[in-house]
Amino acid sequence: MDFKGKTVVITGASSGIGLALAREFSALGSNVVAGARSLDKLEELASEIFSHGGSIAVRATDVTVEQECRALIETAVEKFGGIDVLVCNAGISMRALLDDLDLAVLHRLMDVNFWGTVYCTKYALPHLQRSHGSLVGVSSVAGIHGLPGRTGYSASKYAMTGFLETVRVENLKKGLHVMIACPGFTASNVRFSALTADGSSQGESPRAEDKMMTADEAARRIIRGIARRKRTVLMDFNGRATTLIKKFAPSFLDLMFYNHMAKEPDSPFK
Repeated sequence: MDFKGKTVVITGASSGIGLALAREFSALGSNVVAGARSLDKLEELASEIFSHGGSIAVRATDVTVEQECRALIETAVEKFGGIDVLVCNAGISMRALLDDLDLAVLHRLMDVNFWGTVYCTKYALPHLQRSHGSLVGVSSVAGIHGLPGRTGYSASKYAMTGFLETVRVENLKKGLHVMIACPGFTASNVRFSALTADGSSQGESPRAEDKMMTADEAARRIIRGIARRKRTVLMDFNGRATTLIKKFAPSFLDLMFYNHMAKEPDSPFK
């Protein structure tokens, strides 16, 4: 797939994988439409892309607000005449046991990770159907198997997966490509802003960032998956192993996940 001249809408585009996607698509000649809550960061991104001769439109977007998602899609259509790719990337994480968790945190995770995907998809769908384009959800290994200490995160990613798979089936005869991308642990700010039991930000990642896949590499793998119109992109060994072990030894996978997460610094299991 040649992305030159294609219009790509990206949520959560001010940092992490979303920011990397915006830069990569722009380098490929795409019209980028970037949404995120921070207008200041979006304007910095726009200045950077314009300085390299790229094409971009930005819109401050809180994906938990339906009308702001609709406005993001309308911005793409008004500016560039349609949409070829929608990447639902905006997301937040959490780290706490359900025993200790304020249920408002679960609501927040579902509002951002699930409903943000639903809102953007709903308003982009007719344009994607018209272009025979690609609808992409950035999920997680936590959307393949329940991740202990991340109940709300796993639940929201499972919900996203179920939603997108159903949209795929409904559009089998309409030429719409639907892809679910599942990064493993990626060096991005999603863990720094992860919510704790009371809803406050974690502020510091418990993991060694230098040993993780970079956001740039995750973005490149997502783009390759879109170009090949893949159904699912499992980006690392952990994702592929999780899928395989879950099929043949799910109880063993439970124990592996528990032991792995219990080794984190300040793990809630201790």
